[in-house]
Amino acid sequence: MVSMALKQGTNMSKTWFITGASTGLGRLLTERLLARKDRVVATVRRDGVLDELQSLHGERLLVLKLEITDATEIRERVEQAFSAMGRIDVVVSNAAYGLFGAAEELSDAQIDRQLATNLMGSIQLIRAVLPKLREQGGGRIVQVSSEGGQIAYPGFSLYHATKWGIEGFVEAVSQEVVPFGIDFIIVQPGPTRTNFSAALDNAPIMDCYAGTPADEVRRSITSGSFAAFGDAGKTVDAMVDAIDAEHPPLRLALGSSTYDKVGSALQQRLETLQSQRAVALSVMESA
Repeated sequence: MVSMALKQGTNMSKTWFITGASTGLGRLLTERLLARKDRVVATVRRDGVLDELQSLHGERLLVLKLEITDATEIRERVEQAFSAMGRIDVVVSNAAYGLFGAAEELSDAQIDRQLATNLMGSIQLIRAVLPKLREQGGGRIVQVSSEGGQIAYPGFSLYHATKWGIEGFVEAVSQEVVPFGIDFIIVQPGPTRTNFSAALDNAPIMDCYAGTPADEVRRSITSGSFAAFGDAGKTVDAMVDAIDAEHPPLRLALGSSTYDKVGSALQQRLETLQSQRAVALSVMESA
Protein backbone atom coordinates (compact mmCIF):
# COMPACT_ATOMS: atom_id res chain seq x y z
CA MET A 1 0.00 0.00 0.00
CA VAL A 2 1.26 3.52 -0.80
CA SER A 3 -0.14 6.98 -0.29
CA MET A 4 -2.83 8.30 -2.60
CA ALA A 5 -0.52 10.97 -4.02
CA LEU A 6 2.00 8.34 -5.01
CA LYS A 7 -0.66 6.01 -6.39
CA GLN A 8 -1.84 8.70 -8.78
CA GLY A 9 1.46 8.58 -10.67
CA THR A 10 4.45 10.71 -11.52
CA ASN A 11 2.54 13.48 -13.27
CA MET A 12 1.04 14.76 -10.04
CA SER A 13 3.02 17.36 -8.12
CA LYS A 14 4.44 16.13 -4.82
CA THR A 15 5.58 17.78 -1.63
CA TRP A 16 8.94 16.74 -0.18
CA PHE A 17 10.82 17.12 3.09
CA ILE A 18 14.60 16.85 2.58
CA THR A 19 17.33 17.05 5.21
CA GLY A 20 20.90 18.03 4.38
CA ALA A 21 19.75 20.11 1.41
CA SER A 22 22.53 22.69 1.35
CA THR A 23 25.09 20.66 -0.62
CA GLY A 24 25.70 17.37 -2.42
CA LEU A 25 22.89 15.03 -3.36
CA GLY A 26 20.43 16.86 -1.12
CA ARG A 27 21.01 20.14 -2.93
CA LEU A 28 20.80 18.55 -6.37
CA LEU A 29 17.62 16.70 -5.43
CA THR A 30 16.05 19.92 -4.19
CA GLU A 31 16.96 21.71 -7.44
CA ARG A 32 15.57 18.93 -9.66
CA LEU A 33 12.29 18.75 -7.78
CA LEU A 34 11.73 22.50 -7.80
CA ALA A 35 12.51 22.60 -11.52
CA ARG A 36 9.67 20.19 -12.18
CA LYS A 37 7.30 22.32 -10.04
CA ASP A 38 7.14 20.15 -6.92
CA ARG A 39 7.10 21.73 -3.46
CA VAL A 40 10.06 21.20 -1.12
CA VAL A 41 10.75 21.73 2.55
CA ALA A 42 14.54 21.84 2.70
CA THR A 43 16.47 21.75 5.96
CA VAL A 44 19.94 23.23 6.33
CA ARG A 45 22.38 23.99 9.13
CA ARG A 46 23.44 27.47 7.95
CA ASP A 47 21.42 30.52 7.04
CA GLY A 48 21.47 31.82 3.49
CA VAL A 49 22.75 28.74 1.64
CA LEU A 50 19.52 28.35 -0.37
CA ASP A 51 18.71 32.05 -0.86
CA GLU A 52 19.18 31.82 -4.63
CA LEU A 53 16.75 28.91 -4.92
CA GLN A 54 14.32 30.70 -2.63
CA SER A 55 14.28 33.77 -4.86
CA LEU A 56 13.69 31.62 -7.95
CA HIS A 57 10.93 29.40 -6.58
CA GLY A 58 9.16 31.45 -3.93
CA GLU A 59 6.49 29.68 -1.91
CA ARG A 60 7.24 26.29 -3.43
CA LEU A 61 10.42 26.19 -1.31
CA LEU A 62 10.33 26.38 2.47
CA VAL A 63 13.81 26.51 4.02
CA LEU A 64 14.12 25.50 7.67
CA LYS A 65 17.23 25.60 9.80
CA LEU A 66 17.74 22.27 11.54
CA GLU A 67 20.39 20.73 13.77
CA ILE A 68 19.82 17.06 13.01
CA THR A 69 21.40 15.95 16.29
CA ASP A 70 18.66 17.70 18.30
CA ALA A 71 15.61 15.42 18.58
CA THR A 72 13.41 18.19 19.97
CA GLU A 73 14.31 20.47 17.09
CA ILE A 74 13.59 17.68 14.60
CA ARG A 75 10.06 17.29 15.97
CA GLU A 76 9.52 21.06 15.89
CA ARG A 77 10.65 21.36 12.26
CA VAL A 78 8.51 18.40 11.19
CA GLU A 79 5.50 19.99 12.85
CA GLN A 80 6.30 23.30 11.16
CA ALA A 81 6.68 21.65 7.77
CA PHE A 82 3.40 19.74 7.88
CA SER A 83 1.56 22.79 9.20
CA ALA A 84 2.90 24.95 6.37
CA MET A 85 2.42 22.45 3.55
CA GLY A 86 -0.66 20.59 4.71
CA ARG A 87 0.66 17.32 3.38
CA ILE A 88 4.10 15.84 2.69
CA ASP A 89 4.33 12.93 0.28
CA VAL A 90 8.02 12.05 0.48
CA VAL A 91 10.47 12.44 3.35
CA VAL A 92 14.16 12.17 2.41
CA SER A 93 16.55 11.49 5.30
CA ASN A 94 19.79 12.63 3.72
CA ALA A 95 21.78 14.59 6.32
CA ALA A 96 25.04 12.76 7.07
CA TYR A 97 28.81 13.03 6.75
CA GLY A 98 31.87 10.79 6.73
CA LEU A 99 34.30 10.10 9.58
CA PHE A 100 37.66 8.52 8.79
CA GLY A 101 40.20 6.93 11.09
CA ALA A 102 41.16 3.57 12.54
CA ALA A 103 38.84 2.80 15.45
CA GLU A 104 41.39 3.62 18.16
CA GLU A 105 42.44 6.83 16.42
CA LEU A 106 38.95 8.28 16.80
CA SER A 107 38.14 10.53 19.73
CA ASP A 108 35.06 10.02 21.90
CA ALA A 109 33.72 13.35 20.65
CA GLN A 110 34.11 12.29 17.01
CA ILE A 111 32.33 9.01 17.68
CA ASP A 112 29.47 10.69 19.54
CA ARG A 113 28.95 13.26 16.79
CA GLN A 114 29.00 10.63 14.03
CA LEU A 115 26.42 8.46 15.78
CA ALA A 116 24.27 11.48 16.70
CA THR A 117 24.20 12.79 13.14
CA ASN A 118 24.10 9.78 10.83
CA LEU A 119 22.27 7.25 13.00
CA MET A 120 20.26 8.92 15.75
CA GLY A 121 19.38 11.91 13.59
CA SER A 122 17.90 9.62 10.93
CA ILE A 123 16.11 7.50 13.52
CA GLN A 124 14.56 10.50 15.23
CA LEU A 125 13.50 12.07 11.92
CA ILE A 126 11.74 8.87 10.89
CA ARG A 127 10.06 8.58 14.30
CA ALA A 128 8.92 12.19 14.06
CA VAL A 129 7.30 11.88 10.62
CA LEU A 130 5.61 8.50 11.11
CA PRO A 131 2.59 9.85 13.05
CA LYS A 132 2.07 12.58 10.44
CA LEU A 133 2.25 10.17 7.52
CA ARG A 134 -0.03 7.72 9.29
CA GLU A 135 -2.61 10.41 10.01
CA GLN A 136 -2.66 11.57 6.36
CA GLY A 137 -3.10 8.02 5.07
CA GLY A 138 0.40 7.19 3.91
CA GLY A 139 3.59 8.46 2.35
CA ARG A 140 7.09 7.43 1.41
CA ILE A 141 10.33 7.69 3.40
CA VAL A 142 13.67 7.65 1.60
CA GLN A 143 16.74 6.86 3.67
CA VAL A 144 20.01 7.78 1.98
CA SER A 145 22.55 5.14 2.98
CA SER A 146 25.52 4.09 0.82
CA GLU A 147 27.35 1.01 -0.36
CA GLY A 148 28.84 1.38 3.12
CA GLY A 149 25.56 0.09 4.53
CA GLN A 150 26.37 -3.37 3.15
CA ILE A 151 30.18 -3.51 2.85
CA ALA A 152 33.05 -2.07 4.89
CA TYR A 153 36.40 -0.38 4.30
CA PRO A 154 39.21 -0.10 6.87
CA GLY A 155 39.16 3.32 8.47
CA PHE A 156 35.44 3.90 8.13
CA SER A 157 34.29 1.74 11.06
CA LEU A 158 32.06 4.36 12.69
CA TYR A 159 30.60 5.52 9.38
CA HIS A 160 29.76 1.92 8.57
CA ALA A 161 28.26 1.44 12.03
CA THR A 162 25.81 4.25 11.29
CA LYS A 163 24.90 3.06 7.80
CA TRP A 164 24.56 -0.63 8.70
CA GLY A 165 22.59 0.47 11.75
CA ILE A 166 20.12 2.70 9.91
CA GLU A 167 19.53 0.02 7.28
CA GLY A 168 18.56 -2.46 9.99
CA PHE A 169 16.30 0.11 11.62
CA VAL A 170 14.55 0.92 8.34
CA GLU A 171 14.12 -2.73 7.38
CA ALA A 172 12.30 -3.38 10.67
CA VAL A 173 10.20 -0.21 10.64
CA SER A 174 9.19 -0.74 7.02
CA GLN A 175 7.44 -3.94 8.11
CA GLU A 176 5.75 -2.22 11.06
CA VAL A 177 4.08 0.51 9.00
CA VAL A 178 2.84 -1.44 5.98
CA PRO A 179 -0.77 -1.33 7.31
CA PHE A 180 -0.65 2.48 7.30
CA GLY A 181 0.32 2.96 3.67
CA ILE A 182 3.86 4.06 4.49
CA ASP A 183 6.76 2.59 2.55
CA PHE A 184 10.53 3.00 2.46
CA ILE A 185 13.41 3.13 0.01
CA ILE A 186 17.02 2.74 1.16
CA VAL A 187 19.24 4.45 -1.42
CA GLN A 188 22.79 3.08 -1.63
CA PRO A 189 25.04 5.30 -3.75
CA GLY A 190 28.62 4.28 -4.30
CA PRO A 191 31.41 6.88 -4.28
CA THR A 192 29.93 9.91 -6.01
CA ARG A 193 31.43 13.25 -6.97
CA THR A 194 29.93 15.43 -4.25
CA ASN A 195 31.52 17.26 -1.33
CA PHE A 196 31.73 14.05 0.75
CA SER A 197 35.54 13.89 0.74
CA ALA A 198 35.94 17.60 1.38
CA ALA A 199 33.63 17.37 4.40
CA LEU A 200 35.32 14.23 5.75
CA ASP A 201 36.17 14.40 9.46
CA ASN A 202 39.64 12.87 9.88
CA ALA A 203 41.02 11.48 13.11
CA PRO A 204 44.61 12.28 14.20
CA ILE A 205 46.99 9.71 12.73
CA MET A 206 48.73 7.25 15.05
CA ASP A 207 52.23 6.22 13.88
CA CYS A 208 51.53 2.56 14.62
CA TYR A 209 48.96 2.48 11.79
CA ALA A 210 51.48 3.50 9.12
CA GLY A 211 51.38 0.97 6.28
CA THR A 212 48.26 -0.78 7.57
CA PRO A 213 45.03 -1.27 5.56
CA ALA A 214 43.50 1.83 7.16
CA ASP A 215 46.55 3.87 6.16
CA GLU A 216 46.34 2.55 2.60
CA VAL A 217 42.73 3.70 2.33
CA ARG A 218 43.69 7.07 3.80
CA ARG A 219 46.41 7.52 1.18
CA SER A 220 44.09 6.51 -1.66
CA ILE A 221 41.54 9.10 -0.51
CA THR A 222 44.22 11.78 -0.35
CA SER A 223 45.53 10.91 -3.81
CA GLY A 224 42.07 10.73 -5.35
CA SER A 225 42.48 7.09 -6.40
CA PHE A 226 40.07 5.62 -3.83
CA ALA A 227 37.36 4.55 -6.26
CA ALA A 228 35.61 5.20 -9.55
CA PHE A 229 33.10 7.97 -8.97
CA GLY A 230 29.48 8.08 -9.99
CA ASP A 231 27.86 11.13 -11.56
CA ALA A 232 25.89 13.07 -8.94
CA GLY A 233 23.29 14.30 -11.42
CA LYS A 234 22.62 10.83 -12.81
CA THR A 235 22.46 9.49 -9.25
CA VAL A 236 19.77 12.00 -8.31
CA ASP A 237 17.82 11.26 -11.50
CA ALA A 238 17.84 7.54 -10.69
CA MET A 239 16.70 8.31 -7.15
CA VAL A 240 13.78 10.40 -8.39
CA ASP A 241 12.73 7.76 -10.90
CA ALA A 242 12.68 5.10 -8.18
CA ILE A 243 10.87 7.32 -5.70
CA ASP A 244 8.22 8.16 -8.30
CA ALA A 245 7.60 4.47 -9.02
CA GLU A 246 4.46 2.92 -7.59
CA HIS A 247 6.34 -0.12 -6.28
CA PRO A 248 10.01 0.76 -5.69
CA PRO A 249 12.53 -1.69 -4.22
CA LEU A 250 13.35 -1.50 -0.52
CA ARG A 251 17.02 -1.07 -1.50
CA LEU A 252 18.28 0.84 -4.52
CA ALA A 253 21.93 0.21 -5.46
CA LEU A 254 23.47 3.05 -7.49
CA GLY A 255 26.87 2.93 -9.15
CA SER A 256 29.14 0.19 -10.46
CA SER A 257 31.05 0.08 -7.17
CA THR A 258 27.88 -0.60 -5.18
CA TYR A 259 26.61 -3.18 -7.64
CA ASP A 260 29.87 -5.10 -7.85
CA LYS A 261 31.08 -4.89 -4.26
CA VAL A 262 27.75 -5.40 -2.54
CA GLY A 263 26.95 -8.28 -4.91
CA SER A 264 30.28 -9.94 -4.15
CA ALA A 265 29.85 -9.45 -0.39
CA LEU A 266 26.35 -10.93 -0.41
CA GLN A 267 27.53 -13.93 -2.42
CA GLN A 268 30.39 -14.56 0.01
CA ARG A 269 28.03 -14.33 3.00
CA LEU A 270 25.62 -16.77 1.38
CA GLU A 271 28.41 -19.25 0.67
CA THR A 272 29.66 -18.97 4.26
CA LEU A 273 26.15 -19.48 5.61
CA GLN A 274 25.53 -22.51 3.43
CA SER A 275 28.83 -24.07 4.56
CA GLN A 276 27.61 -23.84 8.15
CA ARG A 277 24.30 -25.65 7.65
CA ALA A 278 25.25 -28.76 9.58
CA VAL A 279 26.58 -26.93 12.63
CA ALA A 280 23.67 -24.46 12.55
CA LEU A 281 21.12 -27.29 12.70
CA SER A 282 23.14 -29.25 15.27
CA VAL A 283 22.25 -26.86 18.12
CA MET A 284 18.48 -27.36 17.80
CA GLU A 285 16.59 -29.20 20.51
CA SER A 286 15.65 -32.77 19.67
CA ALA A 287 12.03 -33.34 18.74
